[in-house]
Order: sequence, then C-alpha cells, then structure tokens
Amino acid sequence: MKKLNQLLFAFTLVGLFTVVSCDNDDPEPVNEEELITTVEVTFTPTDGGNSVVATFRDLDGAGGTDPERTNPTLAANASYNVAVRFLNETESPAENITEEVEEEDDEHQVFYVVNAGLNLTYTYGDQDGNGNPIGVIGTVETGSASTGNLSVVLVHEPNKSASGVSDGDITNAGGEEDVRVTFMVTVQ
Repeated sequence: MKKLNQLLFAFTLVGLFTVVSCDNDDPEPVNEEELITTVEVTFTPTDGGNSVVATFRDLDGAGGTDPERTNPTLAANASYNVAVRFLNETESPAENITEEVEEEDDEHQVFYVVNAGLNLTYTYGDQDGNGNPIGVIGTVETGSASTGNLSVVLVHEPNKSASGVSDGDITNAGGEEDVRVTFMVTVQ
C-alpha cells in the first residue's frame, strides 16, 4: 500500500508539473533595437545663411574602422534651428530610424548634453502626445566664443516624468541608450 501511495503521489506531481508548465508557446513580441550607423545634426541659422551639419558615421560598428565624424563650427551669439536624423546606412536605401522615433515618440527622447565650457543651450521644439519632449527638432542658442563637447543621446523608454528629464537632464532618465555620439563643437 505504501508503494501504491508513493506511486500515486509521483504521478500526481508529474501531472501537476505538466499542467503548470504548459503555457502558451507563442513568443512575446520583441521590439528589436534598430541598428543606427549614422547620426546627422543640422544647425540652420534662424536669420538665414548656410546650414552646418555635424555627422557621425560608423558603418562597420564598434571595433572596426574608426568612425567618420564631422564636427560643427557655429557662429557666436547666434540662433539655430536644429534637426537630428538617425540612419541605418547598412541597408540600401538607408533606413531612416528617425521615423520610428517619431512614431513611437512617447518611448523616445533625444538628449543634448553640453559639457562645461561650451557656450551653447538647446531647447526642445517638439512634444509627444503627453506633452513631453522628443528632441528630433529644437533650437540652439550660442553664446561667446568657446569650444567643447556636445553629446547627442537617443534614449529608448526614458522616464519622462523623472526629475529634470523634461528639461533635457539625462541624469534621471533611465531607459536604454540606443546611440550616444559626441561632437567637438567650436563656437567662434
């Protein structure tokens, strides 16, 4: 009788395990991270004149050939309209990742991190459906002559309600960085 009880107990456990472990085999949809090979930031003077384009291009990814970078030179005490584009140039024609950023605007934010010494301020010019900034377009105001780093950072699923994030402070944003590119900016 003892062996029969042990056998019944074993079958019950196996049956229970089978029922519990059987769940839907359909995989969860994954929002795959896009490959971003190129970042272009276009500065267009608000009073007219020629645009300045800062470009970062790394077609073979980290560890291969050094990326190509064009650093911008901006006029002192000037205003610029700014637009950023994110591209995957390993495809032909190049895939414009910026379109996805705009479609999923509540899940993305572009941060413009200005290092000390660079007399430049960025102001957001676009918002998602909740009134939070996106950063695909905006304005830049330059001050007196200076040189320094400007990092352009695309963050996926930032906490847009965290302290300072809506003002462009990346410190509390969280989320995942899709791309971070740093330009050496000269204001003269």
